[in-house]
Amino acid sequence: MSDVLQNIEVSTSDHPEIAVIVLHGLGADGNDFVPIVQELDLKGLPGIRFIFPHANTMPVSINGGYVMRAWYDIVHTDLGRQEDEKGLRASQQLVEALIAREKARGIPAHRIVLAGFSQGCAMTLQTGLRHPEKLAGLLCLSGYVPLADKIAAERSEVSKQVPIFMAHGRMDPVIPVQRAIASRDLLLSLGYQVEWHEYPMPHSVCQEEIVHMGAWLRKVLG
Repeated sequence: MSDVLQNIEVSTSDHPEIAVIVLHGLGADGNDFVPIVQELDLKGLPGIRFIFPHANTMPVSINGGYVMRAWYDIVHTDLGRQEDEKGLRASQQLVEALIAREKARGIPAHRIVLAGFSQGCAMTLQTGLRHPEKLAGLLCLSGYVPLADKIAAERSEVSKQVPIFMAHGRMDPVIPVQRAIASRDLLLSLGYQVEWHEYPMPHSVCQEEIVHMGAWLRKVLG
């Protein structure tokens, strides 16, 4: 599958039965979250293949057109204004290709977790809520639901069965916690099961969050 994004793989066994696809934030790359694998308590779980793709590069309007790795363009600091729908949908297809590759390698959709931070979180929700098969879970860090006004019409029926983990920093200056809370409330209103966590941190990841992530992964994959 030549259209699959370049990526880093870390497996916890020679014969993984689970895949976790981790989508990085704006301006980062797949290396960003590789160290977290060693910090997660995954005891009792079968082998997991973690996939850390690198988004393509593009000019990002909010950063003066500077070219960097991004899943979609950001035009305005108010993330709900002038959303890059074309970019979101193009990257959704790239994430779908990663899911398809894991299925081709023998891991069924219901054993695949989509995860992401910031822009990667937005892509996790953009893709996971529309995916036509039940995924194992959506792990959503410091992000929001993009194209929120379209999700009720476009989501797949089976996605309502997918457990969602959402976590956010109360002092986040990049994506205000109120935006994430609005996304959480939207998902709850549509019937999704959301496990919500807030932490006293900025736009980052903290140790308590990693502990909660590990517990959630053990719960949904055990």
